[in-house]
Amino acid sequence: GSAFTAPVPDNRRTWVYRCRPSVQHLAAGVAVERPNWTCAELMVPHEPLRWTPLQDQAQEFSYSLTLLSKAGSALEQAGCATYSFNTRGVSLAIQNHDAEMVLLPQSGSLTVITELGQFSIEPGFIGVIPKSLFFRVISSEPVRGYALENFGHPFTLPARGPIGANGLANERDFEYPEAMLQPDEPTQCLVKTGGSFIEYGLAHTPFDVAAWHGNHSAYRYDLRRFNTMGSISYDHPDPSIFTVLTSPSSIEGTANIDLVVFNERWLVADETFRPPWYHRNVMSEFMGLILGQYDAKPEGFVPGGFSLHNAGAPHGPDSQAYTMATESDLKPVRLSDTLAFMFETGLKQQVPARLLDRNEFQTNYNACWEALKPVPRDRLIGEKE
Repeated sequence: GSAFTAPVPDNRRTWVYRCRPSVQHLAAGVAVERPNWTCAELMVPHEPLRWTPLQDQAQEFSYSLTLLSKAGSALEQAGCATYSFNTRGVSLAIQNHDAEMVLLPQSGSLTVITELGQFSIEPGFIGVIPKSLFFRVISSEPVRGYALENFGHPFTLPARGPIGANGLANERDFEYPEAMLQPDEPTQCLVKTGGSFIEYGLAHTPFDVAAWHGNHSAYRYDLRRFNTMGSISYDHPDPSIFTVLTSPSSIEGTANIDLVVFNERWLVADETFRPPWYHRNVMSEFMGLILGQYDAKPEGFVPGGFSLHNAGAPHGPDSQAYTMATESDLKPVRLSDTLAFMFETGLKQQVPARLLDRNEFQTNYNACWEALKPVPRDRLIGEKE
């Protein structure tokens, strides 16, 4: 997972004890396409965009991945790509040399089998699969969700800084699989590298590891275990305070990509506007909703949907959220039955042009801010004086 000579804190490797050496898990293959996984015609939007859940039929996992946005590229080993999926059954054995992958089910449960063992994930969990590790997903019923390809530095815990030793995502809550030999049966494999795909068949299984040790492994994490830090005096904290995992870039303090979660929590603050503030940002924000209602968008943003606020695009709570926040009594409020996430990157995100032609695209998204009233000028001048 890293160069052999990487410093000890950054060195990622795993030693495996397996039935066959990995060279026997490769065979002559044929080039194939996954038209929804990739897209040649991309555009850089300047305005906020939002979609309701895509109504795609359930397919084998690699066919079901539908590209939603992309920043950077696999060849540059920087940036990321986001997807929706609707999968059912047993997928091919997939080996992604381009990216670390993150899976977030929104409805239904997935069993993820990897070379190092298996685990299940359901809504509220994430599953992370490191680059080049064989994996497959299995589900008896259709499972919808989101996926991410991280082309850059592998995800790690963010530096907590003044927060100290505890809080946010705690190390103890990340779960790693135990080795589990799979039945030795013919296996169809799909390899992704440089944005291209090769498919081939093996007479045996690549999931043949009996034991392993190391730190280059798949893992899962329950987002509901995230220990949220927040304001208990005034103002809404910066969204970076909700970071679960980060992929650092070469620019200190600017992430290649952050995985951020907005889970159940208390809102407590005096004489202030509690929802996220209106802002423009050099980072690009892709948001999805796992369950419930997002406090800044009570209308139009539904579980399974997604939005993109590209770098520089102004955004923030809709008119209804503003009214509720400014007219309600300032007392502690519990946000319950909610789970939203954000992929935030320092790169501008592109979207497939075909995505803007879909019925699920909300052409009137900007209307959610139309009812906001301007502050009277004399009030602003008076407050300044």
